[in-house]
Amino acid sequence: MPRFFPLTVTEVRRETRDAIVVSLRPRDQDRDRFDFIQGQHLTFRRVFDGVEFRRSYSICAGRDDGVLQVGIKRVTGGFFSNWVNDHLRAGDVLEAMPPMGAFHAPIEPSSSRHYLGFAAGSGITPLLSIIKTVLAREKRSQFTLVYANRQVQTIMFREELEDLKNRYLGRLSILHILKTDAQDIDLFVGRVDASKCAALFRSWIDLSGIDLAFICGPEPMMLTIAASLREHGMTDAQIKFELFAAAQPGRAATPRLSASVDVEVCEVALTLDGATRHFRMPTQGQSVLEAALASHIDVPYACKAGVCSTCRARVVEGEVEMMANHALEDDEVRRGYVLTCQSYPLTDRLAVNYDV
Repeated sequence: MPRFFPLTVTEVRRETRDAIVVSLRPRDQDRDRFDFIQGQHLTFRRVFDGVEFRRSYSICAGRDDGVLQVGIKRVTGGFFSNWVNDHLRAGDVLEAMPPMGAFHAPIEPSSSRHYLGFAAGSGITPLLSIIKTVLAREKRSQFTLVYANRQVQTIMFREELEDLKNRYLGRLSILHILKTDAQDIDLFVGRVDASKCAALFRSWIDLSGIDLAFICGPEPMMLTIAASLREHGMTDAQIKFELFAAAQPGRAATPRLSASVDVEVCEVALTLDGATRHFRMPTQGQSVLEAALASHIDVPYACKAGVCSTCRARVVEGEVEMMANHALEDDEVRRGYVLTCQSYPLTDRLAVNYDV
């Protein structure tokens, strides 16, 4: 079963008018479970008016900060984000899954690498964790951050970023792009689109010297940036991105491999925590995740949009069609991993394993 553990809120700090930073403390027996990797996220759950909501928020602390923190920005109409911004206090308890996510690269202490980060709005939260950890643990590496916001007052972690730049002189560069506020250089005003990326790469950022790029924020902007990085010579292996919202596939989805037989009902064997449960599901109109939940199997999930990877599992028998995928790397898909919230059976038998 998905494991949710209690986390005690130790501090709620107002970061901007519509965003807070929440510090959390796990129980002593759960401390190892919440030993995170830079760039990972936590999935929280809370019941509102009898309906359970799950939401994922990125960890903003570095691995050497000695604290577990997430940044939560208010979203119009968002039950969870509005509740925490208005009502969460120190001493409250939140339920969360252990850290998850693959928006990171292994730290190599002896390396001398140059990282590039693009963030928009609250997309800075996982980037901040990555920046802190890289600069602290890779002593010869550098980081260039391009951070887009509406105006100065909406910049999350503005003072903390400046402190980091001063602490790691010559190793951290920050370019702020503001949509409405005037700046001395016209290039740093407006939207981050393909033409602005091209100008940045021509005048300010030498992509030939960049080893790895991280991009995080709203989907249209992030996909534009990823495309521009590729057009200017970077490979898919050098680009990692994290999307906060989804409307169309970002990475390759599983293609329809066989549709020669119209299968109406599928027999599913689902393995979770070493136990295998069996149930039947229709092949139309219901994802594997939805069918498992309908069969009272408490499988892990958060966004249900193919973004967060919480519902990741491996198909070990049969075939599925994955309608959207914003979270799995292409090699994971080739090895049979799927997002069960987006997966629909193509065969009359299916075996799915969450444990591998």
